[in-house]
Amino acid sequence: MQANGARQLVGLPPIVDAGVRVLILGSFPSPASLAAQRYYAHPQNQFWRLLAEVLAVPLPDLDYAGKQRALLAAGIGVWDVYGLCRREGSLDSAIRASQPNDFACVTRTATRLHRVCFNGKTAARFAPRLAAQGFDTCVLPSSSPAYTLAFASKLALWRAALSVPNDLARR
Repeated sequence: MQANGARQLVGLPPIVDAGVRVLILGSFPSPASLAAQRYYAHPQNQFWRLLAEVLAVPLPDLDYAGKQRALLAAGIGVWDVYGLCRREGSLDSAIRASQPNDFACVTRTATRLHRVCFNGKTAARFAPRLAAQGFDTCVLPSSSPAYTLAFASKLALWRAALSVPNDLARR
């Protein structure tokens, strides 16, 4: 325990395979996601709704294994920038004593990866690091309910960021 009472938290493993061309990185799983051992498990988080619209797949209706299969079939992987941290609550601003994930393990598996999208501004702090490694990077508006941009506006930005030009998709 730290002086503020926050305990060490361990993130989730990546959703990734050799066909991943786009990786969406969040900051760190919410308490609901850690408890469920599933990404974006909080019912008010818009992640699965946004991707359902982008991919035209009913992701919210699928079980977690089905959601993972659908993402991988679309060439999309999911992970977080932090693998360990201390945090009370679920706000990114409360993340302390964080340790980044080892992205080399993902890039060894996802050899077709070319674009990394960051789900919110906290995760986006890693954009320069991954851009320096040659990845196309973009920052998505956070799918968190705490980020109050209208769903339609978020969706337009997510749709634009996740459309993969054919020349990149072939890499």
